[in-house]
Amino acid sequence: MEDFHKTRRLPPYVFEQVNRLKASARSRGADIIDLGMGNPDLPTPKAIVDKLVEVVRDPRTHRYSSSRGIPGLRRAQAAYYARRFGVKLNPETQIVATLGSKEGFANMAQAITAPGDVVICPNPTYPIHAFGFIMSGGVIRSIQAEPDDGFLPALERAIRHSIPKPLALILNYPSNPTAHVASLDFYKDVVAFARKHELIILSDLAYSEIYFDGNPPPSVLQVPGAIDVTVEFTSMSKTFSMPGWRMGFAVGNERLISALTRVKSYLDYGAFTPIQVAATAALNGEGSDIAEVREIYHRRRDVMVDAFGKAGWKIPAPAATMFAWAPIPEPFRHMGSLEFSKLLIEKAEVAVAPGVGFGEHGDDYVRLALVENEHRIRQAARSIKRFLASSGVPADNVIPLSARR
Repeated sequence: MEDFHKTRRLPPYVFEQVNRLKASARSRGADIIDLGMGNPDLPTPKAIVDKLVEVVRDPRTHRYSSSRGIPGLRRAQAAYYARRFGVKLNPETQIVATLGSKEGFANMAQAITAPGDVVICPNPTYPIHAFGFIMSGGVIRSIQAEPDDGFLPALERAIRHSIPKPLALILNYPSNPTAHVASLDFYKDVVAFARKHELIILSDLAYSEIYFDGNPPPSVLQVPGAIDVTVEFTSMSKTFSMPGWRMGFAVGNERLISALTRVKSYLDYGAFTPIQVAATAALNGEGSDIAEVREIYHRRRDVMVDAFGKAGWKIPAPAATMFAWAPIPEPFRHMGSLEFSKLLIEKAEVAVAPGVGFGEHGDDYVRLALVENEHRIRQAARSIKRFLASSGVPADNVIPLSARR
């Protein structure tokens, strides 16, 4: 039987090939150190769990909830944006709760995309940024992921050579998978461009609180006038170690938020009310939980960069996110990221995410997630050192992050 129309538009899920190999190795007794999936291992803070337990005991909270988010949760998200970014939002018209930022992106694509609409998307990037629109009938025009001097010229080319004129631009900084961080000046230029060309900006800010250089990443909504064209997505998954809770937000332009809210109203009843109440308590907290999570990832990053470097694989230190974007060592580059990722499982018992899963321009890289403790990261480095030595790779082999095919 032929695939259905929408599933035909999706490529093979490359991560599944790695997952199958990983599962097979574990079934044989291998101790696989999993740096592949960005699935936080840290427990949700006790105060958040306690609030969930308290509220779930009330049977009145067991009924259907509010798709757009309970009022207190939307007010808490507005207060967070005011504290963190100095951005004033109306919780009634400019905020909607989502079942994580991934669901928010996918349903925003459903809400605004007509068949054939062109969406400008970084490559490499998190898969839902592109495939949410592809499944909605849109067409992706790829541009570079780096927020540098080449970004605006790439946007100009995309506008000039795309028919029909692009509908929207995806931004993702701090970036998954590349860990690039954008400046406020960069956002100012992009907002001016978007307003001039009537482009919608959809910004994924899921990693706003996981940063290591002392400079908190900005929000595009800090730019005056950005809210006229922008919706931004955030998530509590990484910030509060709540990945399985599926709690996120879309905030920004009222017309776009209204469209997303309307689509969601047909598709879900929102997150379980006790989860929304616990998320409200988390957002209204004094911030120590966020700082603790950030510091743990910071230490893991430093251990990874140091230990992998000593093992012979130089890893550029990410300034933000819970990922390192690592160039494949030169002797293995010809294999591509998927085959190299399989080789690491077989020979080093270390799982990573192949860069090609984030777009064709990621195929010279793999993504390493900081989801194992420091001891396990050092253990992974020792295994990789043995693997590289057995492969005849010199210890000083370095491929700089700026390298591109």
